[in-house]
Amino acid sequence: MKKLYLLCTTLICLFYCFSINAKELAGHHFQKNKPISNQQCLTCHQQEHNSWQQSDHAKAMAIANKQNILANFNDAEANHFGQKALFFIDKNQYFTTISYGEKVETYPIKYTFGFFPLQQYLVETKQGTLQVLPFSWDNRKTADGGQRWFHNYSHEAISPDDRLHWRQPLQNWNGMCADCHSDGLVRHYDPDTNNFSSQFDNINVGCLSCHGDMSDHARLRTTKGDATNPPVIQPTAGQWMVNKPGAKTAHWEGEARDNSFMDDCFACHSLRSPLNDGIEPKKPFLDQFTPQLLLPPLYHADGQIKEEVYVYGSFLQSKMFSAGVNCLDCHDKHTMKVKVEGNGLCLQCHNVDTFSQKSHHQHENNSSGAQCVNCHMPESRYMGVDDRRDHSFKIPRPDLSIAFNTPNACTKCHDDKTNKWAKEKLESWHGKPSQILTSKQRLMALNNGQTITLEQHLQIINDEKLDVISRASAIQLLSYSAAEFTGDMLAPYFKHSEALLRMSAASVALLLPEKDKIKYVSPLLDDKYKAVRVAAAKSLVSSNIPATNRLLFDKAFKSLIYANKVNSWRGEGASNQGILSIDSGKISDAEKSFKHATEIDPYFDGGYINLADLYRAQQKTLQAGSVLLSGIKYNPNSAVLHYAYGLYLIRLSETDKALSHFEKAMALEPINSQYAYIVVLAMDSSGQSKQALERLKMLIEKYQDKSQLKELGLYLSQKVNSRSDYNWFLSQ
Repeated sequence: MKKLYLLCTTLICLFYCFSINAKELAGHHFQKNKPISNQQCLTCHQQEHNSWQQSDHAKAMAIANKQNILANFNDAEANHFGQKALFFIDKNQYFTTISYGEKVETYPIKYTFGFFPLQQYLVETKQGTLQVLPFSWDNRKTADGGQRWFHNYSHEAISPDDRLHWRQPLQNWNGMCADCHSDGLVRHYDPDTNNFSSQFDNINVGCLSCHGDMSDHARLRTTKGDATNPPVIQPTAGQWMVNKPGAKTAHWEGEARDNSFMDDCFACHSLRSPLNDGIEPKKPFLDQFTPQLLLPPLYHADGQIKEEVYVYGSFLQSKMFSAGVNCLDCHDKHTMKVKVEGNGLCLQCHNVDTFSQKSHHQHENNSSGAQCVNCHMPESRYMGVDDRRDHSFKIPRPDLSIAFNTPNACTKCHDDKTNKWAKEKLESWHGKPSQILTSKQRLMALNNGQTITLEQHLQIINDEKLDVISRASAIQLLSYSAAEFTGDMLAPYFKHSEALLRMSAASVALLLPEKDKIKYVSPLLDDKYKAVRVAAAKSLVSSNIPATNRLLFDKAFKSLIYANKVNSWRGEGASNQGILSIDSGKISDAEKSFKHATEIDPYFDGGYINLADLYRAQQKTLQAGSVLLSGIKYNPNSAVLHYAYGLYLIRLSETDKALSHFEKAMALEPINSQYAYIVVLAMDSSGQSKQALERLKMLIEKYQDKSQLKELGLYLSQKVNSRSDYNWFLSQ
């Protein structure tokens, strides 16, 4: 199964570049006309600048020249499933020739993107639009398998008609990568022309991205010698102390910590949807982004990272975050490297006599297994060679792996062993594992596709012992529940002190009865954070807003429209704008947005589904069918398109033709019980009731949630008058 290779959404990609001034950028039209420069900081902050130059922030992006390019461009060749690339130098300029079949294209390399463990390369495919090449340079040591060209999807053939092909929007620098790799980046996307005119202040990530525009500070110091203007991030007076009798971990002594500066870190070290064009330093995270919460398939059932989700979601689950630990407790503020290598980093706060002992880690001292991070921050590999650690700091739980099919550090290292072996080993060392919160177990079950009752679901949300981001995620999962819920059930969360809970409540409120939406969501139109206001506007867009809230709604709605526009360079953003237009009663605008989605992102199946649904609602039957067929042409392996076209044929009473598309959908996505349900139902509709019953008995065993299939089985058993089959389905 393909994993979405989200190229360079954030800085966590560990990229390399050198500090470059405006003169060096001459001729590169991405530089702003009047950029704010980091150079103003160097006169007084040379030591900080020297430290910053060691960071991956300083190395985020660079002009492609001899100084910055690390890969072999000496007529080097790379091949991958029929796709070929030649990397060469001509008159001191770096080029690549990319071919696939008979199509051959040559591009000059515009920028380098990164340093370690890989370096990528950007080419300009049309004025203002940069794409990431499909081949990257593995900059690890040769002994580690590096110093080679490799394809970004090493084990998959990515053809030109694939959404993950390097010419498609998902590999676009402007939209996917740019805002976290350069100071002051703005995308400037024009949906009418499908063009970018992106610009940045500085090519890499420097002082501005964390401290903002300090021009006034620099001017005052230069002209008046005024040193009273304080730094942006002031350390809180206090320290972590392990001085209580019997204490195993440190506690904070001193002034209450202000960790709000981490919003600048989260702006890039998170999977999120932008609400603005670009990032404004020192501005709250939820005023600029709507974060992705802990939902499958991006996270494992227990909240461990699975897809490329970065640090925000995992760190907010941790006991560290809850205790007040911040990024700079572990990472140097300018080099961004860890302050201490090895276990010494953890032993700043964790008692050495308790944790740095074989009785705790059960491995030979100084071995890999004795390293704290290998058990509590296991690595996952992204982008082919980039190993990143989970920041939820979980305890290995092979017992949960058995129950919920989650990974654990034990069998990740001992990959020849089973979860049962790991569970028994841990119990022999430390006894039975501590009981996790009932609410956490139920959330894992929910994330694992198991059914829980509405009462149990609400207990997850209401459990104040559970971390806030998990509770917020549980609120959003209400939208996947078949049970109805009311505003009264979520009443405390519409006015909760935690913004994530308010945001999730506002988001899921879309499913509430009209009067509940007006009552509970309207006050959130005046919320402190834009992410909450936008979620509220989205839920209220089709409601009859009272006059007292109309101005607030209009303002929040404009923010929602703008956020969709910022994201409309890819199919999801354009489709979201179309759905918003439908809710606003602007059908022609919706049609325009859905068409835009299919044109700019033809291998995104959602655009065709939305456009076909719009035509069907307008009783434009032929147009609906034509759109779905076009979608299948571009996306022949889309289960949802085959399913939708099958339903279209059912409405035309062409059941036999429909059945073939339902079968295709089920084959493409065998874990989706809805496709099995429709296959059996179509067989019954075509007069094959007995065969449908037998087929259902074979299929039902494959699915965890059998409720809908069981009801269908009971119905078919009665229809064919089979008592034995009826009893069999009762037992399921």
